[in-house]
Amino acid sequence: MVHLIWPYPDTPIQGIWGNVTATIDWCEENYVVSKYIAEWSNTLSNITYFITALYATYSAYKNNLERRFILIGIGFAIVGFGSWLFHMTLLYHFQLLDELPMIYATTIPTWSMVCEFYECKHMKDRDFKRFSTKIQWYVGSIITLASLVITVVYVIIRNPLIHEFAYAFFTGLVVIFAGLLCHSYVSDPRSKRNLTYCMGLGIVLFATGFVAWQLDVNFCPFWTNIRRSYLQLPLGVFLELHAWWHVFTGLGVYYYVIFLQYLRIITSNSQDRFQFIWRWKIIPEVINKDNAINTPYSLEFLGNYVDPAEFSEETQT
Repeated sequence: MVHLIWPYPDTPIQGIWGNVTATIDWCEENYVVSKYIAEWSNTLSNITYFITALYATYSAYKNNLERRFILIGIGFAIVGFGSWLFHMTLLYHFQLLDELPMIYATTIPTWSMVCEFYECKHMKDRDFKRFSTKIQWYVGSIITLASLVITVVYVIIRNPLIHEFAYAFFTGLVVIFAGLLCHSYVSDPRSKRNLTYCMGLGIVLFATGFVAWQLDVNFCPFWTNIRRSYLQLPLGVFLELHAWWHVFTGLGVYYYVIFLQYLRIITSNSQDRFQFIWRWKIIPEVINKDNAINTPYSLEFLGNYVDPAEFSEETQT
């Protein structure tokens, strides 16, 4: 007879990856589902990063967006891959493959936003192109140097707060500069609403994931007791809150990347070649007007559906 619910093991299980060498061992109990995966939920939840990052990369390539957005998508896909290996093994070198790419991947939109802000401020200057190229090199060099310093310091000191502060710092720069650009250089009402919804949903999803992470860290004995005493396996795997951090931030990153794409299109005056849509009214995407849309979509969040056959007509109005 197959048991649909079974208890957590009474004693720790030795997995194939050996002793934990990472500086962090999360609330999820190790090897309770498989001896091949240390933290089952924390590992598999990284599928969200793979799906959203790879789709954002594919969409940027398909719709002929700038190379920076392809690099952003690849960067966050690498974060998901590193996080998968880290939570699967709890080995220190894979912890670095999770944490350091989080910083590196975030430096790309940081560079993009800072340069974009200065470009918009000096767009009317006579030597704009030469100025823009210099700014891109200066900002890129400073961010690269900062990333190298953070890497060396973190590898030597091994304090997770260094990684968390660096990631929060670069993320904060992206949010601040993107907000300033949206406020100062977007005047069309529909475009502003779409950007606001896209940015807002990304921030809400990310914040929800952060809350789940903090609840997991600060109330671990409480969740462990519920899982062991009431839910048991396999239901307990759904109450691993750090896994929900992966799910919500993976979704939030997608929304924010699309926000950055559309903001860049507006500030570079490329609206005539692209259309912002919401697939199934809730999933944002920037579409090249030369490409057909084969799914139901609206032009605003939760707006009325537009017939895909009318796409060319809509984009000309």
